[in-house]
Amino acid sequence: MRINSLDHLVLTVTDLEATKAFYTDILGMTVETFQPTDGTTRTALKFGQQKINLHVQGSEFEPKAKRPIPGSADLCFLTQEPIEAWQAHLNKHGITIEQGPVKRTGATGPILSLYLRDPDGNLVEIGVAQSGKLLNVLAHQ
Repeated sequence: MRINSLDHLVLTVTDLEATKAFYTDILGMTVETFQPTDGTTRTALKFGQQKINLHVQGSEFEPKAKRPIPGSADLCFLTQEPIEAWQAHLNKHGITIEQGPVKRTGATGPILSLYLRDPDGNLVEIGVAQSGKLLNVLAHQ
């Protein structure tokens, strides 16, 4: 028995519109509105073959995390864009880079990363592959 991949994760947010704007305008994700079988309308951020479901604090969907708290996440996203391009993009949009570029180790090897915060204070890491193996994985997603 084993897990093969991550389908989605959930972020609890204080301001849905600010979160959508950050993840679409700054990180290039797309917004998806969907209706699960319970008939509610929900919002997600899509990227690659994954998504982030968004729950607004105080109006979370059941079942939910035991302690759904905005700003408690630490996320790492991979990109094929050069780190210098990300630095220029973030600076253009007035986004503070808290750290980086710094060398880190990702799930499949070395990455070069920048660290920033989303509107709720979640730590967001943008990582660029530093090995041929990881670049090959990203190219086939």
